[in-house]
Amino acid sequence: MTTPHLLEDTPPRPLNGQDYRTLALAALGGALEFYDFIIFVFFALVIGKLFFPLDMPDWLRQFQTFGIFAAGYLARPLGGIIMAHFGDKLGRKRMFTLSIILMAVPTLLMGMLPTYASIGIAAPLALLALRILQGAAIGGEVPGAWVFVAEHVPARHTGYACGTLTAGLTAGILLGSLLATLINSSFSPAQIADWAWRLPFLIGGVFGLVAMYLRQWLEETPVFAEMQARKALAEELPLKTVLSQHKPAIIVSMLLTWLLSAAIVVVILLTPTYLQKQFGMVATTTLKANSLAIIALTAGCILAGRIIDRLGSGPTFILGCLLLGLSSHHFYTTVAHDASQLYALYALTGLCVGIVGAVPYVMVRAFPPAIRFTGLSFSYNVSYAIFGGLTPMVVTLWQQHDPLAPARYVLALCIMGMALGGYLLWQERSRR
Repeated sequence: MTTPHLLEDTPPRPLNGQDYRTLALAALGGALEFYDFIIFVFFALVIGKLFFPLDMPDWLRQFQTFGIFAAGYLARPLGGIIMAHFGDKLGRKRMFTLSIILMAVPTLLMGMLPTYASIGIAAPLALLALRILQGAAIGGEVPGAWVFVAEHVPARHTGYACGTLTAGLTAGILLGSLLATLINSSFSPAQIADWAWRLPFLIGGVFGLVAMYLRQWLEETPVFAEMQARKALAEELPLKTVLSQHKPAIIVSMLLTWLLSAAIVVVILLTPTYLQKQFGMVATTTLKANSLAIIALTAGCILAGRIIDRLGSGPTFILGCLLLGLSSHHFYTTVAHDASQLYALYALTGLCVGIVGAVPYVMVRAFPPAIRFTGLSFSYNVSYAIFGGLTPMVVTLWQQHDPLAPARYVLALCIMGMALGGYLLWQERSRR
């Protein structure tokens, strides 16, 4: 992997008011957009019943519903690579704003879709098409947001900036979880199936417009502005440079993204449904516990960013992945026979999932500024398309043979994360 390429501070300076304003606006906008992308999973069971034939086996209906969920991930690389290309050529801010439009409109339309009972097979096909558009949008949003905030703050605060932005994205998940909890508490199952499931998607469209408004107050990053002034932008196709000159950085970034996807998709997004299906817990209970876990995750992301700024990548990932592996395995194995510990153990595991807040620190430092957006976007989106998209289906099928499949999957990825931490530690020491 290459050495860090962030422009160093001359002289070093602390975070100022403009930095905090940029972080706040970027994180809030990211939260609203990420809400739009993930709200689907909180209503996966209802959507599966409404958009597929009722006589279909339950496991197959769930499998196909998660297949549509996965399509959003599979569409990420194309959207991400295209936006990153123009982000490296034309500027970070323009693509940072465009991604919101591509997210808000499909989310709004999802809330208006006719169901299978009304238009037959056209219903899941339309849902699939809108999910693909959402995937293209989020493919540019997440890496673009990390690059945007990292290039705005002093280099020695990169971890904090990326951790804070990631916390903002997880706050979008929290918003989705809270709204799902409110809807499940306020309406009967019949009302939800009839019309109330549409509310979070319609609200999400409005959120998208709010996020688009917020983005207009952001300024282009100083790093890109300086490259533009010095005419130091990528001369050839950025993706060509990434693939030909930065293979080690791509591999490390893709493996870290796999870790991130395993933690977020399994522990945060799939666990409420898993607890309902596997152990018969009621939806409101699992969603409340999920909200606690996401609050803890949000704090954990910021904490991980602070720690990686001080300790470096290697020690942070070794310790963080160890804690996540232990806490998640204990959580799943305990709630299987003792639901009374659900809230405390889920919150603890959510806090440990916060290690994902340290992932972008490594990735933004792995690529030089001229191709940073493209390098990060390619690595992150291709990896997330493969691992994040397929994880729900893999875990669902695995559960047919092993009820603790989520625990096994996350633990395996944590072991890989610790190995990556060892590699990063070796790199850090070899550069001294």
